[in-house]
Amino acid sequence: MPDPYGYSEEGAPSVSMRDWALWRRILGFTAPYRGPLALAVALALLVSLSGLIMPQLMQRGIDSYIMAKDLDSSLRVQGLGHIVLLYAVLVVLVFVCTFAQMVLLEWVGQSVMHRMRQELFVHLMGLDLRFFHSHPAGRLVTRLTNDIQNMHEMFTSVMVVLFNEVLKLAGVFVFLFWMNARLALFMLPFAPAALGATWLFSRLARRAFRDLRVQLAKINAFLAEHLDGMTTIQAFGAQAASCDQCHALNNEYLRRALRQIRVFGVFLPFTELLSTVAIAVIVWYGGGEAMQKRLTLGELAAFLAYMRLFFQPLWELSQNYSIVQSAMASAERIFETLDEKPEILPPPADRAVLWQPAPGAGVAIAFRDLNFGYSRETLVLHDITLEIAPGETVALVGATGAGKSTLVSLLVRFYDPLSGAVLVDGYDLKDLDPHTLRQHIGLVMQDIFIMPDTVQANIVLDQPLDKARLDRILAQTGLYRFIRRLPEGLETRIGEGARSLSQGEKQMLSFVRALYRDPAILILDEATASIDAESENLLEEAVVAGFSGRTCLVIAHRLSTISRADRIVVMDQGRIVETGSHAELLAGDSRYRELVRLDQGRGGDFL
Repeated sequence: MPDPYGYSEEGAPSVSMRDWALWRRILGFTAPYRGPLALAVALALLVSLSGLIMPQLMQRGIDSYIMAKDLDSSLRVQGLGHIVLLYAVLVVLVFVCTFAQMVLLEWVGQSVMHRMRQELFVHLMGLDLRFFHSHPAGRLVTRLTNDIQNMHEMFTSVMVVLFNEVLKLAGVFVFLFWMNARLALFMLPFAPAALGATWLFSRLARRAFRDLRVQLAKINAFLAEHLDGMTTIQAFGAQAASCDQCHALNNEYLRRALRQIRVFGVFLPFTELLSTVAIAVIVWYGGGEAMQKRLTLGELAAFLAYMRLFFQPLWELSQNYSIVQSAMASAERIFETLDEKPEILPPPADRAVLWQPAPGAGVAIAFRDLNFGYSRETLVLHDITLEIAPGETVALVGATGAGKSTLVSLLVRFYDPLSGAVLVDGYDLKDLDPHTLRQHIGLVMQDIFIMPDTVQANIVLDQPLDKARLDRILAQTGLYRFIRRLPEGLETRIGEGARSLSQGEKQMLSFVRALYRDPAILILDEATASIDAESENLLEEAVVAGFSGRTCLVIAHRLSTISRADRIVVMDQGRIVETGSHAELLAGDSRYRELVRLDQGRGGDFL
């Protein structure tokens, strides 16, 4: 989707945008650091003024002492020594001020980077699942790492150039006209040529760096997806195909990088050429003026020094333009993400409902005239109407793609229906705060998220630790046997870089995690699909204990789990086709009976 800053994920500019609009947002992050930035500007002023005074000292040394043959030689040497001493003081002052300025700007850059990364991560945490389904994880990682780092480099490297060199450019013009207006006017045409080259370079470099950043995001997304799916790649012998894809992406990155280098490679020699021609013109014209005594040798030397100072900022800007353009492209991507708005929001204060389910009784759930699709053109659920009583256990069965997990996602309010409503205890979910709703839902899924931390931390998550409550849940569900298997019990570190859990152990941990929240609604989404028989038996005991006093929705393919449900809802192609108990549905000529027969014919437990 195009964004308002001239950048789209595919890398093509969408609408024209003036850089100042983007700069205004970037500088908004520096607002808390106005004091240090003001001090950095003051230091930059001192550095620039010191640099502008040095050619004046050189002129005075040449004209007043080196060329002053009417003075005694000892006085000439003494005066020249004073000039050298002043020059040395200015050099030390420039060193100290530059050091302090860079330390300040580095601190500001690190602080801005910290704030920007934290704000971006917090914003991502609040976006809907729909956003993450359309944005690969690798691209989002690029925004949180590479793009943020580019912003840091801009604040630490480019702001030094921005303050020092802009002030220096203005000062050079003032001194040139003050020293010799006629010679300054003679050199004036070089200024628009140099500034025009800089402007053209900025246009070409912006596009080149945008393309380069997009290609890097594609590589990061490719690497994240393929490294995560390495088991599948090796199992199916797809290494060669993956290497070919990586080679193609790398080749495209190389092509775009070389294009960016070509753009940069033309600008720097061109500014060097302008500088050389300008100096040659000064030597030719100024030398003639000096021979005719209309210009002193010191003034000519100072004029040459100032002309070098005039082109030096352009060289510095050209050398740092890669950082600027990369940072601008990164800023576009960061602000594009920050401008994403979640669709699932808390209700307005005048509509909000303070819902607190009764403890130990479960809640009533209702799906009424529900239609939903991940896009409006293709519906996944059609005219779903289902009432679930408090404390009732309902099993959702059906072939893959029937819409079971999608229905559960609507109950957790990962998405809102296109039409119809989902209600708990008679309240529309849109009138409840999503965070409050999810606090009362325990979700056990087939794919389990494990943090690199202890088992206890993975169970408790955002809840306050209540050791007695945790021990009680483990005892009631029989899952102490699972904890005793671990080398350090609840303090065993798991996750990346630590102990790995089997699929069954992950499922049991996830179930304890869900029960620790003491949810009014318990959802099992294929929770026993990929575990061994021993783990299943242990988990089945916990499931029986966990069903008590809760409204439960079960998506499963095992007969032992489904047969315990009070009611079974059979779904097919996004519709509810039949409901009833296990015995009732088996007794008739039902879709459920056909599913059981087909699965038993394959030797399965159920589906």
